[in-house]
Amino acid sequence: MTSRLLTREELAIDPVDASRLLLGSYLEAGGVCVRVVEVEAYRGGDDPASHCYRGKTPRNEVMFGPAGFLYVYFVYGMHFCANVVSLTDGVPGAVLLRAGEVVEGEDIAFSRRPASRSAAELAKGPARLCKVLGLDRSSNGLDLTSASSPVRLYAGEPVTEVRSGPRVGVAVAMDVPWRFWIDSPAVSTYKRGGKRRRSA
Repeated sequence: MTSRLLTREELAIDPVDASRLLLGSYLEAGGVCVRVVEVEAYRGGDDPASHCYRGKTPRNEVMFGPAGFLYVYFVYGMHFCANVVSLTDGVPGAVLLRAGEVVEGEDIAFSRRPASRSAAELAKGPARLCKVLGLDRSSNGLDLTSASSPVRLYAGEPVTEVRSGPRVGVAVAMDVPWRFWIDSPAVSTYKRGGKRRRSA
């Protein structure tokens, strides 16, 4: 990767603003690099869809900062999802990485997701993105801004055409338009939330 790493200071902003910053950025891990094409913003105490809405727990403590760290959680008993922590230390907020385009390490990505019918499907959705990058519970709390980290976040070219809409699969605040994406075949399919679905 020839681009520069994003800094902690750049990411210490409102998750909605961080979402737009992260579109077009690059996440590199496990021999694979993806260009981020879809994200969702989550705040803390004022966002009932957030894992931090009811306060700090051992599970969500990474979301309370500082910014620039990876928050990985397990969902539905089978999948991992990855978030980039934003805001300032002690104030919870994060951006869920929903989808990406594999730009390096495609062979490795296909070996991790052999059922994918095309390159666009490799990281089309948050669980698939984690799978192709090899992210799991052990990745929680890693510093994305450090060159020595096994998971690194690089700046991309600024994007201008950003679309927004409701977040996917949340059980509350279902109409809050904090899902952001850019034009890409890797963007996931929208599914409205319900009582049995939950997000970060």
